[in-house]
Amino acid sequence: MTLTSFGPANRIKRSAETHPLTWRLRDDGEAVWLDEYQAKNGYAAARKAFADMAQDDIVQTVKDSGLKGRGGAGFPTGVKWGLMPKDESINIRYLLCNADEMEPNTWKDRMLMEQLPHLLIEGMLISARALKTYRGYIFLRGEYTTAAKHLNRAVEEAKAAGLLGKNILGSGFDFELFVHTGAGRYICGEETALINSLEGRRANPRSKPPFPAAVGVWGKPTCVNNVETLCNVPAIIADGVDWYKSLAREGSEDMGTKLMGFSGKVKNPGLWELPFGVTARELFEDYAGGMRDGYKLKAWQPGGAGTGFLLPEHLDAQMYAGGIAKVGTRMGTGLAMAVDDSINMVSLLRNMEQFFARESCGFCTPCRDGLPWSVKLLMAIENGQGRAGDIETLLGLVGFLGPGKTFCAHAPGAVEPLGSAIKYFRHEFEAGIAPESAVVPPLAKPIVVGA
Repeated sequence: MTLTSFGPANRIKRSAETHPLTWRLRDDGEAVWLDEYQAKNGYAAARKAFADMAQDDIVQTVKDSGLKGRGGAGFPTGVKWGLMPKDESINIRYLLCNADEMEPNTWKDRMLMEQLPHLLIEGMLISARALKTYRGYIFLRGEYTTAAKHLNRAVEEAKAAGLLGKNILGSGFDFELFVHTGAGRYICGEETALINSLEGRRANPRSKPPFPAAVGVWGKPTCVNNVETLCNVPAIIADGVDWYKSLAREGSEDMGTKLMGFSGKVKNPGLWELPFGVTARELFEDYAGGMRDGYKLKAWQPGGAGTGFLLPEHLDAQMYAGGIAKVGTRMGTGLAMAVDDSINMVSLLRNMEQFFARESCGFCTPCRDGLPWSVKLLMAIENGQGRAGDIETLLGLVGFLGPGKTFCAHAPGAVEPLGSAIKYFRHEFEAGIAPESAVVPPLAKPIVVGA
């Protein structure tokens, strides 16, 4: 895993003015512990928030900054915070960090937790102060064992320094923070499934409303934010709204910077902090170095397995939610994947849909039955045994499992790459239809129900 600098030629050094998330990173990739973090202005934003800002002012500052969720959905963070109840008599509230990073091809939160654990803790501390939450949980993907080790050590360091626990910074405010490792389910990335899992229940999404801000973990008001989202909070509080907005490129409707990456058979796969509005071509050519010798770019996904495929001609799109929407899909997590010309799209989609089918919670019929159905059809097409009408059936499933048709967003994300692959590479799917299936023979004998 690499993380390079702001400039295409790696000549510009990361700085607090341009890289709020990554300027403190060590060149050797080791974790930044408390003493070094504080020497690099760590917890200064928390001290400012506790000493100089009212709780509602913190919420308003984050709202004014335009910070949006970095987990893939892109919901405005300040608006979500504003949904928490104002009633002071509700003294039990929770802040949950969604660190269940199971989106294939995404590893940005892992880097932050392994190398900058105190940045996340500071972000959660400020957020807890703003939301009046007395307890927080980092719901961590179980496979992230190094992140768990580093976060637990950082929590103990913060406790010993009086930055967590009782009467933090002499303010009278109490906040306990715990690291909770999950059991490894993709669906836990959905916030209410995460809440169910944290409570010891099956990780099924909940019906909304009520939303977690009203009825969350153990029935109490709860705010759930992504790791990268929370890690943006200290810089916004420390340096202000106008500075934060100025980081984005002209034309971007999203503010600040974003951890973006490129994987696949590119020359320099990695992860970089870049301003919103940078073009995908800059990310692909200047940072990832383009394709390795002997390979050509066939297609790419802008932000994880649940985003649609795009073509090389779409690389001039700006990397922000609206910019990627203009070319027909979602930005997602912002970590792109290059598909080279040696890959068959049917095989790639079969592999993806197998993953999504396995990770379905099984709660609603379209997702539970529709995703395995798509896998069955794709396997037949992959083996050259597809039947006439299979492609149309797949497209029908894309519609039946689309937004608003299922209980949560798992199935719509699962079928978005399928629909785009058929759109751009239909000929590869057609190649798997057996010629003899052009005419479907009648049944040899009628089916008798109950026979």
